[in-house]
Amino acid sequence: MNLRPDQLAAQLDKPLAPLWLLHGDEPLLVLEAADAIRAAAKRQGFEERETLVVGQGFKWDALALAAGNLSLFGGAKLIDLRIPGGKPGRDGGEALQRYAASLPAQTLTLITLPELDWQARKTGWFKAVSEAGICIELNAPERERLPDWIGRRLAAQKQTAGADALAFIAEHVEGNLLAAHQEILKLGLLHPEGQLTLEQVREAVLNVARYDIDMLRQAVAEGDPARCARLLEGLKGEGAAPPLVLWTLANETRTLASLCAGRAAGQPLPALFKAERIFDPRRQQALGRALGRLNQGALRAALMHAARIDRMIKGLVAGDIWDEFLQLALRLARRT
Repeated sequence: MNLRPDQLAAQLDKPLAPLWLLHGDEPLLVLEAADAIRAAAKRQGFEERETLVVGQGFKWDALALAAGNLSLFGGAKLIDLRIPGGKPGRDGGEALQRYAASLPAQTLTLITLPELDWQARKTGWFKAVSEAGICIELNAPERERLPDWIGRRLAAQKQTAGADALAFIAEHVEGNLLAAHQEILKLGLLHPEGQLTLEQVREAVLNVARYDIDMLRQAVAEGDPARCARLLEGLKGEGAAPPLVLWTLANETRTLASLCAGRAAGQPLPALFKAERIFDPRRQQALGRALGRLNQGALRAALMHAARIDRMIKGLVAGDIWDEFLQLALRLARRT
């Protein structure tokens, strides 16, 4: 059974299901959900807890032993199974399928994993665990929803902020949800309950944004020139390797060029996405919109621009590499 993150609190007020699986791309949210389940389990009488961490050399017999090793006093038990690598392997997959098929009595099992790709979601062990228990995917809020997420967190500590203040916080903690959580807590310590002003937020919030290559690719596809400029400035400040930045921009350009050529040849976009192994719905939407503003001529020019930057990186042509990155990103993200 799949459950949305916002449904978790209500579910924890009921008798707990015997099996829970948490996964997602945001460790903070996975940790918070796991803490909430562990707290609810304790309230409902699961006094004993055994933690198993799957790493190199882990023996999957330990899971069956933990399930069979009940307390001498007959109390209920929580098995906390953590798979940091996200891949249990062949033996682990088989063990999890057997476990899900015959859940032990008086036992609550909590399985936590990082973000899972589409291949992992199609495995037999994932399907078996998801069907036997409650599965929750916990991902970081999308960039446009980050101010709302921050607002809800502030409301939980009885503080509010205007849209401009929320946008300011979001811009300065983008890509670093743990830092966002810490900055929100700091605002709760520095200021009393009630409305926060933009000036108060500016004075308190540090610039803790974490810039990464994938964000740049996303900004290009979504046609956000201002964000492209900010991300490139951040990547430059963090010492990102120019060849990696170029690879990202050039690869995105080649992907768009391939999609554009395929569509011009009459192929349906869903088939083209499948051929390019693009399965994420949000990315498909962003690329679809990008194709509406870019043509084959513009994409050929962008590929030639990328080739010129490659020569700059190799020292064959003079020029400001980071300024050329900006010009290439703006060329791809431009809106007509």
